[in-house]
Amino acid sequence: MAHHRVPPRTRVRLDRIDPADTGKHADEGAARAKLGRDIARLAKLQDVLYAERRHAVLVVLQGMDTSGKDGTVKHVMNGVNPSGCEVVPFKVPTEEEAAHDFLWRAHRAAPRRGHITIFNRSHYEDVLVPRVHRTVPRAVVRQRYDQINGFERILAENGTLILKFFLHISKGEQRRRLLERLADPGKYWKFSAGDLKERALWDRYVTAYEKLLTRCSTRPAPWYVIPADHRWYRNLAVASALVAALEGLDSHYPPPALSPAQTRRLRAALGGR
Repeated sequence: MAHHRVPPRTRVRLDRIDPADTGKHADEGAARAKLGRDIARLAKLQDVLYAERRHAVLVVLQGMDTSGKDGTVKHVMNGVNPSGCEVVPFKVPTEEEAAHDFLWRAHRAAPRRGHITIFNRSHYEDVLVPRVHRTVPRAVVRQRYDQINGFERILAENGTLILKFFLHISKGEQRRRLLERLADPGKYWKFSAGDLKERALWDRYVTAYEKLLTRCSTRPAPWYVIPADHRWYRNLAVASALVAALEGLDSHYPPPALSPAQTRRLRAALGGR
């Protein structure tokens, strides 16, 4: 899934990226089978990561309303050990969070070594929403891009693997999913009148996302633009990127704390061979 990765200093134009793209995976059934294999592999890689405690992993999920941030967590991370994985939602800042610099809550939630932390929305809300709603001077927003890059560089230089996924859906698909929420009692609770107000600002959000994707995709903290009109492909693309990145860490289980002779004595004491 490397072709979804945004190279540093590349100007992103979302209208040139097909949100319904499924790459080489025209067969949904085969893609779901591969997703199952990737989920199993991800579980194994996380187990080694947790045991070794040399690296941390930060996954950032951003996207328009209904793009599938919750669904990605549910369907991609369902095989990992919850003891080593946390999901942190970024909502409107609390009074305490608002009293600090905008990156304070993100740094406080950054993953420990051996752990995977998923930001469901993230510190990027603090450049996205102010730009769309024009609540912060443009000069302040421009400064925040550089501050975010610096923050992520610090994490990376201290052993955190960072992967950022923008879940790219079309406006037509968002409309279909909003109608689906209104028609399904099991999904109705997800619907908010505010969704329609934000949808009316679609073009502003596209421009804001293009700006942050362009300014903040760096070598240590790349952005991936994931076509998300098809849920099955979205899940496969994210899972495959995670597996490839974790394999690149070349993690290993730590060596045993006991010598071979001590191990043999303990096995003998327990009645083993």
